[in-house]
Amino acid sequence: IVNELVSNALKYAFPDNAPGEIFMVLKEKKGKIELRISDDGIGLPESLDVENSDTLGLQLVYTLIDQLDANISVTSKKGTKYLITFEKQ
Repeated sequence: IVNELVSNALKYAFPDNAPGEIFMVLKEKKGKIELRISDDGIGLPESLDVENSDTLGLQLVYTLIDQLDANISVTSKKGTKYLITFEKQ
């Protein structure tokens, strides 16, 4: 999951070698694991349906999310932000 989302940020968030940052936070909160991956790039295209994307990378992310029985929240304002939460095993 981390590899795909960071790779996507590196490929698409900063066109024409624009400067930017990618952030990752992993923490436990009330028996759940929270994984936040975000960037301050251009954000996702409005037309992109991340849950039903044709891209192999996002399909893989959602397949892994399902295997973890996790929840994912995606926002794309002032960059792209993913919040993934799942039960601590």
